[in-house]
Amino acid sequence: MPRAALWMAGWLSLMVVLAIVGRGVTRQLPVFQVMEVRSLLGLLMLAPLVHAAGGFGALRTAFIGRHITRNVVHYAAQYGWFAALTLIPLAQLISIEFTMPLWTALLAAAFLAERLTTRKVLAVAVGLIGVAVIVRPTAGAVEPGQLIALVAAGGFAVSVVLVKSLTRTDSAVAIIFWMLVIQSVIGFLPALWTWQWPTPATWAGLVVIAFCGTFSHYCMTRAMRHADATVVIPMDFLRVPLTALAAWLVYAEAVDGWTVLGAALILGANALNLLRKPAAAGAGQAATR
Repeated sequence: MPRAALWMAGWLSLMVVLAIVGRGVTRQLPVFQVMEVRSLLGLLMLAPLVHAAGGFGALRTAFIGRHITRNVVHYAAQYGWFAALTLIPLAQLISIEFTMPLWTALLAAAFLAERLTTRKVLAVAVGLIGVAVIVRPTAGAVEPGQLIALVAAGGFAVSVVLVKSLTRTDSAVAIIFWMLVIQSVIGFLPALWTWQWPTPATWAGLVVIAFCGTFSHYCMTRAMRHADATVVIPMDFLRVPLTALAAWLVYAEAVDGWTVLGAALILGANALNLLRKPAAAGAGQAATR
């Protein structure tokens, strides 16, 4: 569990930076181009980890079909996330994205045989309440960006469950490698069709997006090797207050008492989900001796 928490800390940091930088870059370049450059640069950045893992021979997989399915779904969800980033406020996008843990918990219980205990359900519910308190959606018609973000959240949930199943057979480096290769192939023609030459500043932003996008997934994959998806994903609720803080620092968006209350609920949900019964903890220790 502590190792999962440490890897999730890496995921959280990188995803907050990705959201902040991604908003600026997607205002300058088409989403297809941003995603393609991210994948190609990501392959270069992953090279040291591939070498350390034993070279390309260590990346072989017996489940290429599962990798393709996962990355088709993830590519579509990722496109929706970046597109929504240009249509709705950042805090609203992140809040809608956090319907993903609910779908993930249900899918993991249905297809990965993970236990969906009352405590886990309660943790997810409290976390979602915290998200709602922070954003406080106003009444009115649903905007297209909100619908796109909601569909993207569902796609991310499917992707997370498929990643969890792949961690049982493939290394984290292999999973990320195949993600970058497959998504580079998927997005090549759309990116070529919409290509616009970036400015030096935009190139710098693309490098940051590639780094954060590549190694955030590495952190998430490693976290899932140490804990169930229904434990790992609720930790991601911390991204909401962290993003709110970053938005305040970068865009001067105010952080009010409602945000503080929502963050407290989210932290409480994570603490609830990480608690273990003494008997269960003792049994686990005995089993490892």
